[in-house]
Amino acid sequence: MAGSSKKVIYAALIGNALIAVTKFIAAFITNSSAMLSEGIHSLVDTGNQILLLYGMKRAQKPADEMFPFGYGKEIYFWSFVVAILIFAVGAGVSIYEGVHRILHPQPITDVYINYIVLSLAIVFEGIAWVMAIRGFSKQKGKWGYISAIKRAKDPSIFVVLFEDTAAILGLLVALLAIFLGQLSGNIYLDGVASIVIGLILGATATWLAHETKSLLIGERANSPVVAGIREIAQNAIYVEHVNELVTMHMGPDFVLVNLSLDFIDEISARDIEQTVSAMTLSIKASFPIVKRVFIEAESRSQHLKTSK
Repeated sequence: MAGSSKKVIYAALIGNALIAVTKFIAAFITNSSAMLSEGIHSLVDTGNQILLLYGMKRAQKPADEMFPFGYGKEIYFWSFVVAILIFAVGAGVSIYEGVHRILHPQPITDVYINYIVLSLAIVFEGIAWVMAIRGFSKQKGKWGYISAIKRAKDPSIFVVLFEDTAAILGLLVALLAIFLGQLSGNIYLDGVASIVIGLILGATATWLAHETKSLLIGERANSPVVAGIREIAQNAIYVEHVNELVTMHMGPDFVLVNLSLDFIDEISARDIEQTVSAMTLSIKASFPIVKRVFIEAESRSQHLKTSK
């Protein structure tokens, strides 16, 4: 899955870098605020892909004494940073540029250069968007896109999907504004388009931040995984009751499991050890995403007292 994510990110990185250079050149030649905002947008997206790749590399570092559960949450942190950059830099600069252009309007020159650049950008962004959709479709399985985004534990692909979707919407807004401005002669539409692009980026960043925040804090495993682990624990020999089951994603492919179990009173310490060992192996075999399992032997009544 990581290889698939990297291919999508590399494709978006190369595409956005080339498009950003082209947009800035076109903005300089034509004096278009909307095109400048689009250039900033593509530049921010390029930096974001670099950050995502860096986060994926950091997340693969093995556990050490300081971080005994590894560095898997690095990808969550850098995905959150990406959301902040889209909001602060992409949305902020675009809205500022739009307001400035409305207060100090200037006509667009050589408008057909903008048409060519924006049309090519839509094609290139469309290719990257299709790749992102295909990559995310492999992850989502039977779930709908919204449900899959909420359930997803690897933000790397849906971050790129969000960025590419926002990019295409922004390009369409810029193209429409330039066309209507040329048609009507309204010199304010260029600035309005820049503000709309900024609002699209702001909305995208807000949604991304919301989706990555819970993963960064410590989100539990998906319901089928939790239910499956509980069933294994309940059906284990000598287990009388499952007092508590707590899970947490330490990374996209790393789930930590903590179990509090009430064993029957008549068994020996050796029986408990063998049961715990067999249960741990069964959980990891059934759910390869589970990397660490901690099991606590505790009576049900004692657990109720200590958990208050």
